[in-house]
Amino acid sequence: MSSPELLPRHGPGFILRRLSIADLADFQACRHDEELGRYQGWLPTPDEQASAFLAEMSVAPFPNPGRWVQIGIAEPGGQRLLGDIGVFLDLDVTSAEIGFTLVRIAQGRGLATAAVRMVVDLIFECSTAERVIGITDARNLPSMRLLERVGMRRMETRRAVFRGDACVEHTYTVTRAGT
Repeated sequence: MSSPELLPRHGPGFILRRLSIADLADFQACRHDEELGRYQGWLPTPDEQASAFLAEMSVAPFPNPGRWVQIGIAEPGGQRLLGDIGVFLDLDVTSAEIGFTLVRIAQGRGLATAAVRMVVDLIFECSTAERVIGITDARNLPSMRLLERVGMRRMETRRAVFRGDACVEHTYTVTRAGT
């Protein structure tokens, strides 16, 4: 199911590629931006831990059922990391979940929308998943709009607890064409 030839992929104004240890400074700048992390499942980590994570992601199979895999969103030259997209393919390979982060200076140009759309297509191309979901806090309007722009529809709204605080989460879904 996984193939090393899947990445990199070029999009309008970005490259989807594997993360690498060379991304440490950009990765840490992103992960230590409190505003970017407000609705994210990750927390800032020390450089040593982040380096180990980047090393793991640089060789992680994609997709990797039962495990999150992060894909880098980089500038067209491929050097500067602008963000990343996490993909979790269920063990039964019927469903995948995505999450995304894009640095603030790169927002508002359609990069995240194009990158997420490309990753959704990639999931359907390289797996048998029938649907891709995105879960977002109801207060995260930019995330909700992005999910809708890539063709996802809100399927569920539920109360949740995130980082110890009560919130409302929306689940968005897109299905494989023809299903």
